[in-house]
Amino acid sequence: MPQDSYTPPEVWTWNQENGGRFASINRPVSGALQDKDLQVGKHPFQLYSLATPNGQKITIMFEELLAAGHADAEYDAWLINIGEGDQFDSGFVEVNPNSKIPALWDRSGPEPVRVFESGAILMHLAEKFGAFLPKSGPERTEALNWLFWLQGSAPYLGGGFGHFYAYAPERWQYPIDRFAMEVKRQLDVLDKRLAEVEYLGGAQYTIADMATWPWYGNLVLGRAYEAGTFLDVDSYKNVQRWTRQIQDRPAVKRGIMVNRVSGDPARQLHERHDAGDFETRTQDKLSGKG
Repeated sequence: MPQDSYTPPEVWTWNQENGGRFASINRPVSGALQDKDLQVGKHPFQLYSLATPNGQKITIMFEELLAAGHADAEYDAWLINIGEGDQFDSGFVEVNPNSKIPALWDRSGPEPVRVFESGAILMHLAEKFGAFLPKSGPERTEALNWLFWLQGSAPYLGGGFGHFYAYAPERWQYPIDRFAMEVKRQLDVLDKRLAEVEYLGGAQYTIADMATWPWYGNLVLGRAYEAGTFLDVDSYKNVQRWTRQIQDRPAVKRGIMVNRVSGDPARQLHERHDAGDFETRTQDKLSGKG
């Protein structure tokens, strides 16, 4: 047995000091840690999120709906700073007992409806507006195939590869090798699919693309984990084509700015309450002073 091999204890106990970059917010229990209500704006949809890949899925969807002429899809996007523990506020736990972003209150009907888990939010909005998901038939099934493929695959990219390659307190070869192999297999799955069709569901741009692009598109574009060379992402030519095709959509460019708090300040919009926010934002607004 290798000298540094880990022998699991008979009963696991939580070591707060052994969680890597996110040790301060990860814990083995659920529920609220503090009482704080969520803010509520004027629009039918109240989104509470951060511009992680999962958060970007939903802001892209809202911006695509608005671009397609669905005026009733206006939304307020409130910042949930997971690094500061906002997801453990009582108001947020009410909308998502799992304390993960994104989460949505749909107030367009007689009673507010909570929607959590990014895939569920995408389906809820697609069905509500009859957009970006075929209504029936093989095309709908194929789009849902790829939506659920993403929901099952992305944790291997993020919580698996991303954690051990970029965020763990030390770099260990076994988990990095194991998850790098899986991510490359996933990229190969996508590349072969996109050699056959324009979009993941087929000829139509759907919520399957909106769900997948923030994870694998950002990886290909060098915006995730600084791992592009390590994973040889340039070799996946069909994924590259699809990535750039979606990146060029105006709604996608807007969507990835919303609730973003890192990177180029000119590409950040901490909160979004009106379409004009993209044009009228100022440095004071971006820095939280306005």
